[in-house]
Amino acid sequence: MGEGNTGPGPRSLETRARRAQRGPVWGGRRTESGLTRSCRGAFRPPRPLPKSGQADQTSEESLHLDIQKLKEKRDMLDKEISQFISEGYSVDELEDHITQLHEYNDIKDVGQMLMGKLAVIRGVTTKELYPEFGLDMND
Repeated sequence: MGEGNTGPGPRSLETRARRAQRGPVWGGRRTESGLTRSCRGAFRPPRPLPKSGQADQTSEESLHLDIQKLKEKRDMLDKEISQFISEGYSVDELEDHITQLHEYNDIKDVGQMLMGKLAVIRGVTTKELYPEFGLDMND
């Protein structure tokens, strides 16, 4: 293994190991513990921690607010369901519609993939293939 060899021989492994011991490539100074100087201090959270009694109160208020928002969302969804039922929709019909949409999206994804591969083979963009297949750009 010569001096100019950069292959995966023993010399290149030795060089990588030495480089790892020296620290980052960007030349940051390392301390005795292996950390950069800017990391020696104690951890400071990005925002101040609340006082212990205040934390319990804030947490409880936050939970009550979350519960209230969830109840409002549930009520809104119940109204939407009632509206759909009053318009004549059934759960089975909606589930069937959703299944058909999933199938459509899967087929469309396969079509997009094939169009992409064909575009690569021809050396053109997929956009350029759309007119050839009678597709609208919004499809």
